[in-house]
Amino acid sequence: MRVGIDASNIREGGGVTHLCELLAAAEPSRDGVSRVVVWGSRRTLDLLPERPWLTREWVSALDGGLVARVGWQHHRLHTAARGRCDALFIPGGMYTGPWRPFVAMSRNLLPFDARERRRYGWSAARLRLMLLARAQTFTFRRASGVIFLTEAARTRVEASTGPLDASVAIIPHGVSERFRAEPRKQEPIEAYSMDRPFRWLYVSSIDRYKHQWHVAEAVAALRARGMPVTLDLFGVAEPTAMRRLESVIQRLDHDGRFLFYRGPIRHEDLPAAYQAADGFVFASSCETFGQILVEAMASGLPIASSDRAVMPEMAGDACRYFDPERSETIADALAGLMTTPTLRDRNAWAAYERAKAYSWRRCAEQTFDFIVSTSAGGVHSARAAPLYSEPQSPDSLTFEKNH
Repeated sequence: MRVGIDASNIREGGGVTHLCELLAAAEPSRDGVSRVVVWGSRRTLDLLPERPWLTREWVSALDGGLVARVGWQHHRLHTAARGRCDALFIPGGMYTGPWRPFVAMSRNLLPFDARERRRYGWSAARLRLMLLARAQTFTFRRASGVIFLTEAARTRVEASTGPLDASVAIIPHGVSERFRAEPRKQEPIEAYSMDRPFRWLYVSSIDRYKHQWHVAEAVAALRARGMPVTLDLFGVAEPTAMRRLESVIQRLDHDGRFLFYRGPIRHEDLPAAYQAADGFVFASSCETFGQILVEAMASGLPIASSDRAVMPEMAGDACRYFDPERSETIADALAGLMTTPTLRDRNAWAAYERAKAYSWRRCAEQTFDFIVSTSAGGVHSARAAPLYSEPQSPDSLTFEKNH
């Protein structure tokens, strides 16, 4: 079998990380795949690994804007794939063209969560999310198979789309081995001081559903109690959310003593950022998977996390949870970890061990297995029960095949 991968809308961030790691870990011949062709922009293709079975096809239209990219995908992708592929994989989650069979991936939960969409008011961003929801619903209903990253994400999407006729797999992403580091010895709070503070780290885009300002308020409240604590924030910024964060930082720490926005950070620099921190905080209220969260888990850090979306499924009892929209609950979670080194130690080790279940090799094996299995007989072959078993609880990380 020959598999084509549409990378027309895979341009940056988690989408590029997933595609690079997937192809680096894959051994597609294991599932009878002889050739993989990826269509993408020059920038994306340059980041992909060199593999003997991989062909990278540059399409000039994919270096252009949204209209050019969508137009190429709808009108030209099936022509490019004809005679070269037996199945298409759509990791970007949207495909309106005529090719069959294809497998889509759901990587963006925000379009399917009406509560989260309302945070954007009546704006172009909200309209875009609503259009994405319609386009991805159309895609998932026509697909031979759909890959979800977590059961919680599948539940949320199908609440919007209705039950899907396609075969469904729950296949989480992995975590790179360069993030893995055993937890350090946890020191008592008395070992910290204003000159050597406990450093909380929050890595994520500055956006309306990420609630960095509530975390800043929580850290400021701890400082007001005399606790030696700082917060480092990394991530690209959405303008409206950034203005709100800057306003809170200016109000609570105008002389820059303990609240620090550090700007964007390259993915290759993240392991060092994790190792420089004493704890990790994650306050998102809408995630499909939470790649950053699992990287922090693998890095051996004690973690305080939002209790929303997929986070309890991913982290189980390995972190301290809070309501991301109530700064007082965030402060309580942070203080509870800071003042209890045995809790920090227990949670850090539990997170580290749990992160071992997230493997790019496993992700690659299951992804190609699913593509081949759902596509082997054409579009109608996949109208059956889900191919993969689903997690039975937030603590169950079993992704075995159902035979």
